[in-house]
Amino acid sequence: MSPTTETAQGGRRLVIVESPAKAKTIKGYLGPGYVVEASVGHIRDLPNGAAEVPAKYTGEARRLGVDVDHDFQPVYVVNADKKSQVKKLKELLADADELLLATDEDREGEAIAWHLQEVLKPKVPVRRMVFHEITKQAIQEAVSNPRELNQRLVDAQETRRILDRLYGYEVSPVLWKKVMPRLSAGRVQSVATRLVVERERERIAFRSAEYWDLTGTFATGRAGDSSDPGTFSARLTTVDGRRVAQGRDFGPNGQLKPGVQQTTDVLHLDEDSARALAAALADSAFSVRSVESKPYRRSPYAPFRTTTLQQEASRKLGFGAKATMQVAQKLYENGYITYMRTDSTTLSETAVAAARAQVTQLYGADYLPDKPRVYAGKVKNAQEAHEAIRPSGDRFRTPAETGLTGDQFKLYELIWMRTVASQMKDAVGQSVTVRVGGTASDGRNAEFSASGKIITFHGFMKAYVEGADDPNAELDDRERRLPHVAEGDPLAAEHIEADGHATKPPARYTEASLVKELEEREIGRPSTYATIIGTILDRGYVFKKGTALVPSFLSFAVVGLLEKHFGRLVDYDFTAKMEDDLDRIARGEAQAVPWLRRFYFGEGEGAGQAGGAADAGNGDGDHLGGLKELVTDLGAIDAREVSSFPVGDDIVLRVGRYGPYVERGAKDEEGHQRADVPGDLPPDELTVELAEELLAKPSGEFELGTDPETGRQIVAKDGRYGPYVTEVLPEGTPKTGKNAVKPRTASLLKSMSLDTVTLEDALKLMSLPRVVGTDPESGTEITAQNGRYGPYLKKGTDSRSLQSEEQIFTITLEEALAIYAQPKQRGRAAAKPPLKELGTDPVSERPVVVKDGRFGPYVTDGETNATLRRDDDVETITPERGFELLAEKRAKGPAKKTAKKVAKKAPAKKAAAKKTAAKKTTAAKKTAAKKTAAKKTAAKKTTASKTAAKKVAAKAAASVQETD
Repeated sequence: MSPTTETAQGGRRLVIVESPAKAKTIKGYLGPGYVVEASVGHIRDLPNGAAEVPAKYTGEARRLGVDVDHDFQPVYVVNADKKSQVKKLKELLADADELLLATDEDREGEAIAWHLQEVLKPKVPVRRMVFHEITKQAIQEAVSNPRELNQRLVDAQETRRILDRLYGYEVSPVLWKKVMPRLSAGRVQSVATRLVVERERERIAFRSAEYWDLTGTFATGRAGDSSDPGTFSARLTTVDGRRVAQGRDFGPNGQLKPGVQQTTDVLHLDEDSARALAAALADSAFSVRSVESKPYRRSPYAPFRTTTLQQEASRKLGFGAKATMQVAQKLYENGYITYMRTDSTTLSETAVAAARAQVTQLYGADYLPDKPRVYAGKVKNAQEAHEAIRPSGDRFRTPAETGLTGDQFKLYELIWMRTVASQMKDAVGQSVTVRVGGTASDGRNAEFSASGKIITFHGFMKAYVEGADDPNAELDDRERRLPHVAEGDPLAAEHIEADGHATKPPARYTEASLVKELEEREIGRPSTYATIIGTILDRGYVFKKGTALVPSFLSFAVVGLLEKHFGRLVDYDFTAKMEDDLDRIARGEAQAVPWLRRFYFGEGEGAGQAGGAADAGNGDGDHLGGLKELVTDLGAIDAREVSSFPVGDDIVLRVGRYGPYVERGAKDEEGHQRADVPGDLPPDELTVELAEELLAKPSGEFELGTDPETGRQIVAKDGRYGPYVTEVLPEGTPKTGKNAVKPRTASLLKSMSLDTVTLEDALKLMSLPRVVGTDPESGTEITAQNGRYGPYLKKGTDSRSLQSEEQIFTITLEEALAIYAQPKQRGRAAAKPPLKELGTDPVSERPVVVKDGRFGPYVTDGETNATLRRDDDVETITPERGFELLAEKRAKGPAKKTAKKVAKKAPAKKAAAKKTAAKKTTAAKKTAAKKTAAKKTAAKKTTASKTAAKKVAAKAAASVQETD
């Protein structure tokens, strides 16, 4: 596939990018004289195991893939799945007169370019071709202005890779020995996991407390309208000059902060005192004590960078960080947005001009500021030369003009709105605070306060309003209108009600808030956060409950061990300091080898200059052990201790190799109890009461009897995935290899339990699937089975649901044929009965019920659906709360629908011609395919055993890898 055409200068250029999608797009912009090919990511990396290390390396270099005794020289190997691609690139390079390395312009992209140069060993001129967007103009400018490889960026990325390899390969085996096999540790992933675990510890330690205040509804006596309401609500703020305690006065543990407890300036109202005060104020006269008005101004948000895009996509679109980056990658490669891994909020002059042009076009000149807005970078050590994430080109395509659909449309629209809004005028208005006072019948002086906001000019909010991590937070464009009142105006109290509140535990991290926390602590690189979160989810350290990140019990054991025995490695400040040092290396202010030597081997007095982070957390400076010393002596680590956590009443939670369990008493003691804990149980929900309940359930192994046909013992057990029955195989039965025998096993039906299941039940369950009969028309066997989604019939590939589990054993062939004679039900199943009836909605005048939906319980009046919030409970929800949820949902309006591109029908004659051509092409392809089929089959057989072995090695090595 050598290029046959030449450039105007008489040369042929080979351009190498990372992805095939990017190669395809760029190839269309460069035209003749250029061959564009993809490396398909990294072509070379540290080995995934000792089997991949060349034979000349021994000892630590073979184990680690890094020669720690010779200036930390990395051992690089070409990835097994990239060897064919490397061969192809070398063949293309042989016919080229110049090589352009067009990988991404960041540290990783620079490292990929360097690896390509090292492996391909070009004998022709080599230049770096860099660009921030894939448009024709940007690509042509990049070709015309190549640069040299930036060795400092390469060194910085290589140091990161070596550091993460040493961390992972040295610390992960400690977890294997002391907690569980196949676990992993990483410089950033372990710290991220610790953050999630610490938040859960706060929730476990939390104890809810009550606080009360009053809400008054006051009337001016004038008829109200939309611009001047006649009534308004205000909340009690002071009593006799003492401030009434609010949520901010309580700490993370749910109790009053120590400073608040000790002062007499704060009044903590309980229910009795709040109700007594409300009664004493019922007939009081009230008046306006003060009116404070001040200008309101809100400036637009900066254009997106990587982390803010991830956070906002999570809040508004429900995307995880990984999904956001995957969609953004596609948008970038297809030329819709600029590069999506960036710490910068800067826009180029071209982008500013494009945004300002669209502001004028779409919103009018009144919304355009006199001067372009410039946003200063707030990220420490931001990577150089990048723009913010924005629509590509010198003219922005509106979302409707792109032809995009689905997730790509949604994300592009978000980026487009944010970019355009960043060049619009401020939103302005007035904020007002009204204080209302009255004297109670017992002589106490009470003061209420109400705040309002009126936006007189929406400015950038016409285009975009940022979301909030707190679902109950008020967004910037929300207005609150108060009546026009003046100081001294009399007011009538229509209602004075006592309101009770309970403190809530700290909210768990979401992907968005964890990304924000990592960035604020300056831990890791923003471009890697999606990978980090994906890693801790994949490893089972964290799982999702809705959008919340919940730590597993396993992560408690891992973090506990690291904190106690490797505290420096998971210290937040130490990790951030390491990031600073790596950036110093990137800027040429520090050298990599001395820094790595101090980190790995440690050093005595005076280890602070080149090592930097090696000193963090050490006060005396006399001796600081390195990573190697930390992992050498593991005798002090008690494996049982690090995996045990007291619950209460002599109950201990333990993390075992097969999951968490609770235990009371020693194994060799009488009365010893043990019960498995569901793997998806949030740690803060494991109370003493729940532990007692788990221990009270039947556990262990129950002998049911002997199978009269096989003579094998049948037992019932409680496993990780629920109760089941199985047969006990005779001793000596092979369990692995070609002659392995697997015992018959079956899960209990929902109507069964361990303490009631019988031998007859077990034998019936293990006989499934049951053959019902044969379809006389097709001759296909019909079976009755129990599956993940309940009982069903199966005839070939055609499955039909059954109404009950009992039908599995009782349904006849005639009944089965009758079911198959009916049209197959597609789409939604029959509606479930409502969980609760709440009465008639005052707005829609329709009956409101609570139903169980795919994403949890919700209220509905048949037209509007509203999901119950975290604090709502089906059993206790009131009609008023249900009506309130529906009103909130109506106020938000219907969800926006993505515009879909409609394909135009071609004329019939052209369509016919195309079909004829397509048939000929297909025939030719089939002929060619037959000729190559035998070759492919042989090749697959030859490589099958090698591939299997490599997969095993790769899986083992993956447990200690971390890309950062």
